[in-house]
Amino acid sequence: MVMSGEKAGGGNGSGSVAGAVGEGVRRQEEPAAPPRVSLRERKKQLTYRAISDAAIAMFLERGFDKVSVAEVAAAADISKPTLFRYFPAKEDLALHRFADHEDEAARVVGGRGPGESPLDALRRHFLAGLDRRDPVTGLCDAPQVLAFHRLLYGTPSLVARLYAYQGRSEAALARALGGGVTARLAAGQVIAVLRILAEENWRRIDAGESADAVYAGAVQAAEEAFVQLRRGLEPERRG
Repeated sequence: MVMSGEKAGGGNGSGSVAGAVGEGVRRQEEPAAPPRVSLRERKKQLTYRAISDAAIAMFLERGFDKVSVAEVAAAADISKPTLFRYFPAKEDLALHRFADHEDEAARVVGGRGPGESPLDALRRHFLAGLDRRDPVTGLCDAPQVLAFHRLLYGTPSLVARLYAYQGRSEAALARALGGGVTARLAAGQVIAVLRILAEENWRRIDAGESADAVYAGAVQAAEEAFVQLRRGLEPERRG
């Protein structure tokens, strides 16, 4: 596995992990416009969010382990079988918000501008998220976001379930990068970097710092992380 920026097999570098993220799939045409969402699908999405919001409110008030699925179903005025058709596991009720971000990195890569590399697009997107204090970057000190993150990171079963979401994020990004082992390795590194950056931002805010106070350090850490992704984990050997 090539972890630095070296060229693999004497090619143009696209055989390396760094090359996979730096170059990605060469697109021959402009990306198609996103398909229209049907009325039925919009209603389904609204139902998903309504059930999830009701569940999260109960979890925040009483604790995840002290709220039953039956209670959530009753609060949402649906049956348990209906609830499980929307959410296969209790943990998914709390993590529905993360489902919206499962293919975010893949969408950023797929929708990048002409001449922009996948890594540049991902860097731009993450820095923009920091700037607007997007909760997914960990740089958000809104009380409701703090409460949700404390619920998440304080519940082992939710943390374990979150890794399944991140696994699907890796798979989606790997497909956007062209598939194959090299793309999977690159996607795994990118998703891990985004997770660690967000966790570090959240750790500092949970310790009492404000999002504004953390911002400069978060940007510096992100810049350094993307430089490391671009260069690889080992410095280039000379001579």
